[in-house]
Amino acid sequence: MKTLKQQDKPRYALLICDMLNDFVREGAALEVPKARTIIGTIKKELKTARKSRIPVIYCCDAHKNNDKEFTLWPKHAAKGTEGAQIIKQLQPHKQDYVVHKTSYSCFYKTSLDRILKKLGITQLIMSGVVTNICILYTTADAYMRGYEIVIPENCVAALTQREHQFALEQMKRVFHANIISVS
Repeated sequence: MKTLKQQDKPRYALLICDMLNDFVREGAALEVPKARTIIGTIKKELKTARKSRIPVIYCCDAHKNNDKEFTLWPKHAAKGTEGAQIIKQLQPHKQDYVVHKTSYSCFYKTSLDRILKKLGITQLIMSGVVTNICILYTTADAYMRGYEIVIPENCVAALTQREHQFALEQMKRVFHANIISVS
C-alpha cells in the first residue's frame, strides 16, 4: 500500500501534440511556420523526460479521408499518409505512447485518459501545435478531468502570435495552467 507521501507526489507526462509533417514542413497542408522554431526546445524536453523516466505521449491527428474537419481546414494528417507521420526530429522511442485523434482535444474518443490513469499521472506537460486549438482544447479537457497543466511557452506554437498569446492567457486564467519558459 502506498503511503500518503507517495500518493501526493506529482507524476508527470510529456504530451507532444501534432508535431506532424502536415503541420511542420514548409509548404505543408496546414503549415504552422512557428512549429519549426519549437522543435529544439521540445527535443530538450524529450531528453529531460526520458532521462527522468517521465512518460512521453504523442497525440497525433489521424483523419479519415472524408473527415468533416476538412470543410473548415485544408485536408491534413489523413491516416496512413506521410503528412500524418511524426516529424523525424522528434521520432518516438519504443517505450513512448502514440495516441491517434480525430478532434482538437487529445482526450476526445481516444485512449489518452485511460493511459494517464494507468500510469498514475497527475500533471501534464503540454507541447506542440496549435496553441489556440489542440493545445487549448486538450488543456480544457485535462483540467476538467483533474490534471494539473504545465505549458512551456516556447514548446507550443500557433498560426499567429496574437492567437498564441490569447490561448496562453486563457489557459493560465481559466484552467490554472502553469506557463513557464524553458531554454
